[in-house]
Amino acid sequence: MSEQEKSATQQRIDNAVYGTPKIKPDEQRKYLGTFRERVCLTISVQELQEQDWTKALTAEIKKGIGNLVFINGNLPHNKIRPYIQTATHDNAQFTLKTDPEYKTDPSSLAVVIAAKTAVYQSPVDVKKRYPELTNASSESQTAENTHHGFFHQLFHRKERR
Repeated sequence: MSEQEKSATQQRIDNAVYGTPKIKPDEQRKYLGTFRERVCLTISVQELQEQDWTKALTAEIKKGIGNLVFINGNLPHNKIRPYIQTATHDNAQFTLKTDPEYKTDPSSLAVVIAAKTAVYQSPVDVKKRYPELTNASSESQTAENTHHGFFHQLFHRKERR
């Protein structure tokens, strides 16, 4: 048996025992089973807990670049249910990733929208890509307007008299 045949045979045995080796396994683990160059949008576990990002999901799917939605299935169902419904409503393909390698700590990803081929989108973080949808900015604006609105109305009424 030649050395080349032996190495091919040994590789088949190794693949049968250990599984087929993955390309960039850490990257695939981070992005719920896909490669970074295919990613259009990411929502972390922390961002998912802070607010509802279904509008961002819909906007990204309607762009038509990426229509594959990967959802971390290790998260509580009540947290991921709106994203499953949105993906279904927007005719996107979604996959629940429930392998133990997909973690649920705040920095892990909860939702990833990707394309079938490389698209090289940047930025992909939902807060950077859709800053107008963040609750923090709208809450601070509302608080400022409420505070300013009261005094404005108070003094504005006196000016009318």
